[in-house]
Amino acid sequence: MKKSKYLAAILIFVVLACLLAACRESDRVAYNVSQQADNFNITRRLVAINTRTDKPVLEVIGNFAIKNNTSNELEVIVEVGHERYKKHYVYLNEWITYTVEDLSGVFADPYHYEVNFLPQMIQPFTLVSDD
Repeated sequence: MKKSKYLAAILIFVVLACLLAACRESDRVAYNVSQQADNFNITRRLVAINTRTDKPVLEVIGNFAIKNNTSNELEVIVEVGHERYKKHYVYLNEWITYTVEDLSGVFADPYHYEVNFLPQMIQPFTLVSDD
């Protein structure tokens, strides 16, 4: 009976070792980088792009976390000071997509951020008279 328990314990150990060995380094790194970004430790650039015109409409640079909400919006939470944050929204639709670039190799003030609206995408509004 002791022998069978011993063999069962060894078998369980071998199976667990194989499962843990199956974790790829890239998976661990991707998880760790995502955690660091969500904790505002990585400087990144987010660019929202109008896919119909191929032009960027918004750019955010700084230490921020992002997530998609249930209203088809991208929530961008930016750290602006010690325990101070601002939240911005990017409405996503069939014409707007976004990309996020890791800039952590670039030295920057951890509380500095930029939001750039690109003026070439802002269309003037004209009223049409019924006269």
